[in-house]
Amino acid sequence: MIDAVQLAQNLVNGFGLGLIYGLIGIGFCVIYNASGIVNFAQGVFVMLGGMVCHTLLSRLGLPISAAAVLTIPVVAVIGILMEILIVRPMWNRGASTFAIILATLATQMLIEQITLLTLGDQPRTYDSFTAGGPLKLGGVAISYQLFWVLGFGTLMVAGLWLFFTRSRMGRALRACSQNAEAAALLGIPVKRMLLASFALSAALGAIAGILVTPSQITAYNVGTPYGVNGFIAAIIGGFGSASGAVAGGLLLGILQAFAIVAFGAGFKNVAALTVLLIVLLVFPNGIFAGVKSLWARRT
Repeated sequence: MIDAVQLAQNLVNGFGLGLIYGLIGIGFCVIYNASGIVNFAQGVFVMLGGMVCHTLLSRLGLPISAAAVLTIPVVAVIGILMEILIVRPMWNRGASTFAIILATLATQMLIEQITLLTLGDQPRTYDSFTAGGPLKLGGVAISYQLFWVLGFGTLMVAGLWLFFTRSRMGRALRACSQNAEAAALLGIPVKRMLLASFALSAALGAIAGILVTPSQITAYNVGTPYGVNGFIAAIIGGFGSASGAVAGGLLLGILQAFAIVAFGAGFKNVAALTVLLIVLLVFPNGIFAGVKSLWARRT
């Protein structure tokens, strides 16, 4: 029989982790909206966010605010180098989207190995942004870090929505994803837009890594599971939608939490992959687009 308090605690934890999945999913959406490319190295930006921030905290003795602010541009530069050294040469040679996707996956493996050799294989974490806690509601403990994740998640979704719908650069990025050749004919600097998308995506991944590390751990190899779950979140929400990615991440995190309580920790990934298969089979454009389509047919 499922214990109600344990279930509630796991759902709270799943909610927090789901928010992180959603933030990672947003990173996938940013590059996809600019180029139609799925960047499978997105998870490594999350790993680097936590690892670089921890390194600045432990080796330089910086306060968390300064370490976080410095970490974001450092990881963004890595995203820029990835676009310049890996993606752009393939883009210029007319490589297929599939080949570029495989190159991003290979880049993730390379960065993981470099991180292993330079920073070691030991898991790392650091203190929550707010000391004290957790907040107790009955038998359920809510970490103060969850409120930081929720706050930054809300700001990022709202900011990206305004960016892609209200700013000239955001609309230019969307135009590039729909038809890069037509966008270039209209005077949009397609290569510059692609570079900007990788920088923004890497920065978003770094923010997710900075936020999640106090409540989880970071290590050189955590990028793959984060990346996979963020990708699934983006698929659930409808690939390309920032708000959909967050909603998909929340749904995924809660379902994983319920699977852990009901069946055990080993079923966490089973639940994620099951949801992915169901969504791809029933709602290939995402749950929300699928539900909207069914509602339109009925009315």
